Amino acid sequence: MKTIDYYNKYAEEFTQATLNVNMESLYRPFLAELSESAYILDVGSGSGSDSLAFKDKGYYVEAIDFSEELVKKATLLTGISVQLKSFYEVDDYEVYDGVWACASLLHCERDSLAEVIGKLIAALKPNGVLYMSFKYGDSNREKDGRDFTDLNKDQAKSLLEQFDHVQQIKQWITGDKRPDRQEKWLNLLWKKHA
Repeated sequence: MKTIDYYNKYAEEFTQATLNVNMESLYRPFLAELSESAYILDVGSGSGSDSLAFKDKGYYVEAIDFSEELVKKATLLTGISVQLKSFYEVDDYEVYDGVWACASLLHCERDSLAEVIGKLIAALKPNGVLYMSFKYGDSNREKDGRDFTDLNKDQAKSLLEQFDHVQQIKQWITGDKRPDRQEKWLNLLWKKHA
């Protein structure tokens, strides 16, 4: 679990690097699909900044992360009782209107990706939406003590094809929102049919 060790060790630095990043352009397409009082699950909430943004906009938010240190920080920041839980352990059924998995599933093992995404889709109510983002690429790699599963458009398409009751609403590529980063991100917005 070296990826989790990284987040526990560098929780403060990670929080400072991500806390004030302007994510509005990513929130917009996701929130456009949700009603005003929607129930959102933030998967891999990190510092808690996205959860806080959704809460401040009037949504009901539940959040999970698998780093003890980040759970503490996110709970403090948001006032939400963030759960220490991995995306491998999500087992809810038709509970949420939206699932937000921003830069979290990129730490999922590629062999388990379809299964984990299936769990997130199962956790959505009919007509619910799932947002996911991955670093754009096609490799499995390690960087700075963390494991990454990159994703490109073809790989995303073949993942989507494994779910017959899900359609893609939008797929787009963005630059990193942090000023010192040059990476490209693949953003996916999927909808579960009623």
